[in-house]
Amino acid sequence: MNPASVIAVANQKGGVGKTTTAVNLAACLAERGRRTLLIDLDPQANATSGLGLPKQPGASLYPSLIAGRPAGESVQTTAFKNLDIIPSEIDLAGTEVEIARMDDYLHRLRGVIGGLVRDGGYRYVIMDCSPSLGILTMNVLTAADSVVIPIQCEYYALEGLSVMTTLIDQLRTSGTNPGLVMEGILMTMYDMRTNLSQQVVQEVINHYGDKVYETLIPRNVRLGEAPSFGKPVIHYNTYCTGAAAYRQFTREFLERRNESERSTLELKPRDDVSAGLSFVPSSSPSVPAPAMEEAGHE
Repeated sequence: MNPASVIAVANQKGGVGKTTTAVNLAACLAERGRRTLLIDLDPQANATSGLGLPKQPGASLYPSLIAGRPAGESVQTTAFKNLDIIPSEIDLAGTEVEIARMDDYLHRLRGVIGGLVRDGGYRYVIMDCSPSLGILTMNVLTAADSVVIPIQCEYYALEGLSVMTTLIDQLRTSGTNPGLVMEGILMTMYDMRTNLSQQVVQEVINHYGDKVYETLIPRNVRLGEAPSFGKPVIHYNTYCTGAAAYRQFTREFLERRNESERSTLELKPRDDVSAGLSFVPSSSPSVPAPAMEEAGHE
């Protein structure tokens, strides 16, 4: 059995669509037949509630990180086929102080989830981190194989991107996690009506080239509504622009990993680019705007 690929979805800046991306990437991978584990490592537990689970004391990885409880005991099934979760809750915030006192404080998470990664039967482990660069987020980056960095299409987001890419380089070159790579940069909250969104996307492409995913995640009302119903957007409103965008992002994610074969699951009839996506070719001099069905908050 091959070990799972461990993907961190991280950005120390809040409000960039990080949890939305973690939940919907995990759901889309599961929809395409990849058995996936989502680990919520943000004490706010938004990914947990976004999959319809309550925030229960003791349900997170906190007992595993602090007291050595097997991580497998924290795994819960969800209402969605092929998708499991290790939820979060507020006690997880205490790990910031308690792990810092341990000798293996940067590698604690890697050791805790190692058995699940090797023998859990998952193809992907997706980890959602808190919007910070604290001990817990550093543990996530030390345990990950690669990092997806979502950034909002606004100029302040560029500063956060620079910090994240520098940190990834430091973790790799210092030997803390020599295999860590940037999986890719995902542009979120794209608004076709503003020149600013197009300018920010083009600026990121100019600096990072083909590390930028061609798929744009637009501002979309349904993406903002889905978490309140405890569902990924593909299960909340399967034909909306947000659902189409995350399905297309997942295809691109798999294609870059040479996993472009179609799922054995039957896909929805409108599940293609024409459902409301556009692409940003990394070599193009200008950024085309996507046709959006609706615009709003995320």
